[in-house]
Amino acid sequence: MLWFIIKAALSGLIVAAVSTVAKRYPGFGALIASLPLVSVLGMIWLWHDKPDAANMAAHAQATFWFVLPSLPMFLLIPAMLRGGAPFWLSLLAGCALTIALYLAMTWIGPRFGLRL
Repeated sequence: MLWFIIKAALSGLIVAAVSTVAKRYPGFGALIASLPLVSVLGMIWLWHDKPDAANMAAHAQATFWFVLPSLPMFLLIPAMLRGGAPFWLSLLAGCALTIALYLAMTWIGPRFGLRL
C-alpha cells in the first residue's frame, strides 16, 4: 500500500507542477505536459512490479499507438475556444473525440496486425 501511495503522490506532483507553471508560462507548462513523464513513470512502476521485457515492450508499443488518437484533441480544443465555445464544452468535445478515436483504434488496429 505504501508503494501505491508513493506512486500516486509522485504522479500527482507532476500534474500540480504542470498546472502551476502553465499559469505563468503556458508554453513551458505545455512542454512539461507533453513530455512522456506519465508514460515513463508508468513503465518504471510496471517494471518494478513485473520486470518482464516482453510485457514492457508490448506496453511501450501500445502506448505509441494510443498516443496518436489523442493528438487531435489538442487541435480541437483551441479551435473551439478561439471560435468562442465555452471551456467546458470544448474540453468535453475534445475528450469525446479522443474516446471515439480510441475506440476506432482498438477496432481498426488489430485488423492491421497491431497488438493493443
